[in-house]
Amino acid sequence: MTTRTCPCGLPEAYEKCCGRLHMGTASAPTAEALMRSRYSAFVKGDAGYLQKTWHPRTRPARLDLDPGMRWTGLEILDTADGSAFHSTGTVTFRASYRGGSLHERSRFERVDGAWVYVDGEFPA
Repeated sequence: MTTRTCPCGLPEAYEKCCGRLHMGTASAPTAEALMRSRYSAFVKGDAGYLQKTWHPRTRPARLDLDPGMRWTGLEILDTADGSAFHSTGTVTFRASYRGGSLHERSRFERVDGAWVYVDGEFPA
């Protein structure tokens, strides 16, 4: 077992952080936790997890990840709602990759009790 820090930026080992969500042994308790796990899935190339955690109404039929993409860091800029007491939430973040960054405000909803990604917009 490796003990490398989780790609999501939290100080836990991947296996004890997002890895548990990717393996299906835990579920995201908050919209931010789902956002972090989805970022880690992009880092790991886990398209199956990304599809599974995408809202059925907005999920693409197919997801082709670029194997050459190298994600280098995640910064959570803001969160609104998205706790155990909410049914919706937003997470604004900056995800860095070799050569640039992606700034997005993502919307999340609960479907059958589980947080899922709905869509995002790119703030100015």
